[in-house]
Amino acid sequence: QVQLVESGGRLVQAGVSLRLSCVLSGRTFSQALMGWFRQAPGKAREFVGRINLINEVYYSNSVKGRFTISRDNVENTAYLQMNSLTPEDTAVYYCAADFPPFGTAYLSAAYDYWGQGTQVTVSS
Repeated sequence: QVQLVESGGRLVQAGVSLRLSCVLSGRTFSQALMGWFRQAPGKAREFVGRINLINEVYYSNSVKGRFTISRDNVENTAYLQMNSLTPEDTAVYYCAADFPPFGTAYLSAAYDYWGQGTQVTVSS
């Protein structure tokens, strides 16, 4: 059974940093492209970024320069480091895994497995 489990979400004040983790089990992590998405209340799910098999990362314009995605193939974990958080970053954050054949990075439909989400709330 394939599972993705996110952790690290919590209530924080604007301006601080937060790191989310996403652990994959049940399939070979090193073969997966790992994506991060978020969904704010009343809004559609939004692409945040993705890291490929050789650690190349692609970010949405809304987080570029503030967020960093990384991966640890030994720990089967992807990370989302979020800096300079603002209330507009408040959302449920999801990680997702894409196995071959790979799809388009920013499309939800490209991903084969999803985590349950972790809530990030940024207060002003």
